[in-house]
This record gives sequence, C-alpha cells and structure tokens, in this order.
Amino acid sequence: MGSFLHRHRGLAPYLLLLPGLAWLAVFFVVPLVFLGYQSLQSGVFPGFEFTWEFSNFPDALSEYREQFARSFLYAGIATVVALLLAYPLVYWIAFRSGPWRNLFLLFIVAPFFVTYLIRTLAWLNILADEGPVVGFLQSVNVLGEDEGLLFTSLAVIAGITYNFFPFMALPIYVSLEQVDPRLLEAAKDLYASPYHAFLRVTLPLSAPGIVAGTLLTFIPAAGDFINAELLGTPKQQMIGNVIQAKFLESLDYPTAASLSFVLMALILAALLVYARIVGTERLTG
Repeated sequence: MGSFLHRHRGLAPYLLLLPGLAWLAVFFVVPLVFLGYQSLQSGVFPGFEFTWEFSNFPDALSEYREQFARSFLYAGIATVVALLLAYPLVYWIAFRSGPWRNLFLLFIVAPFFVTYLIRTLAWLNILADEGPVVGFLQSVNVLGEDEGLLFTSLAVIAGITYNFFPFMALPIYVSLEQVDPRLLEAAKDLYASPYHAFLRVTLPLSAPGIVAGTLLTFIPAAGDFINAELLGTPKQQMIGNVIQAKFLESLDYPTAASLSFVLMALILAALLVYARIVGTERLTG
C-alpha cells in the first residue's frame, strides 16, 4: 500500500477524501434523494404513488405561507438579538478577560452539556407566571398583573436566541482573537480614538466571524420547532412544527417532504441575497 501511494502521490488527497465523501453520500445525499422522491408522490398513507406531483411545492408554499413567514421572522429577530448580545460579551472576553478567558468561554458552551430539550424546558420555569422574570417585570410596571411571557412570541424568540447563542458567540470570538494587537496600537499612534479604532480596525476584521455566526444561527433557527412547541401556542407555530406534524402525526409524507424542500430553497435564496449584501469574500472567509 505504501509503495502504491508513493508511485501515485496525486491520488493521496482523493483517498483521504473518500471517508468523508462516503459519509456525505450515505447520510446526506441518499436521504435527500429519497426525500425528493417522496415530495413528488401523491395519494394517502400507506398507498402513496410516484406521479411527478410538482404541484405539491406551490401548494405547500401557498397553504403554509404564514408559518414560513413566521419562521423567518422569528429566526431573523433571534439572530439579531444574539448578535447584539454576543458581540460585546466575546469582545470583552477576547480583550479584557485576561487569564479567565477559557473559563468564560466554558460558560458560553456549558449549555451544550445539557440536551436541547432540557434547555428549552428550563425556560418554562424561567418565564412562568410565578417565576422571577415575570415578577420583576410586573414590579416595574412593564407587565400588568394579569399579563405573562409564557406561550407568547417573545417566549419562542427568547428560547431560540438562548439555544443558538453559542453558534453566534464562538465564531465572533475566533475572529476577534485573531486580531493583531499591533494594529490597534498603530491606530492609537495615528491618533484614532477607541471608538474609531473599533470601527476602522476591530469591526472589519471580525466581519467574517459575524457572517459565520449569523448563518450558523439563522439557518437552524428557521427550521426549529421545539421552542414553538414548548414555549408557544398554535398561534406561534413555525414551519418546522408543520413538517413534524405532517411526518409523524398525519403521515402526509409528500406534503412534509415538499415543505422541507421549499424551506431549503427559501433559506438558500436568503443566503444568496445575504452573500450579495455582505460580499462573497466575507461569506467564505
């Protein structure tokens, strides 16, 4: 084997790629092809037939456009909130935390030590009517005596933001950690104020982390259904809830599969628009 690789050195990179390509083929390409096959079927469970039913796609989009719009709205708000919370936090960790940096990073990723479902269920207690958050907001007259936070859009967005917060924070931290301190010193030597040094040096250099964080947060958030299921009501239902119900409850596999493809197409379209706005070099940096 060693002599074969020595004689065919050009094949070595491709041989190293084979395990990863096989993994993608078995666990990504094959399920995706089967999902596409299901999306073009018609009929009632268990008698589905492949009939090239392309009408499933426009029907799915038109019938559930409200859930699609709500999913993108919730995901967009959660992404913006996560960015506004994560950037100053990781900026402080990167430049001000000193020897405690690794400990604070551990605090950010610590929620990942608990399953997604348990983390979301914890918000049922945090946002409960008798919980500390509602009690505090009622004491400062932000909420009325009969008002609450649980089973509202705010609760769903809060859960999404919390669950995907590390996906926003960690890429930004990596970009900030790579900022050369000498560039900031040079900005000061050129009489730049801390504010202008941040805008002209730190923020542009951390842009790849911001782009990566927003993508890693928005894309899975748009397809999430756990937070809307546990923290919301049918009025807060997202498209992920519809797909889950179609697959596991009503057993309407063609509609569920077509909804999944429409969601992927809309996310891809949003990604292309985003790449157009921020620039492809930042998207791939």
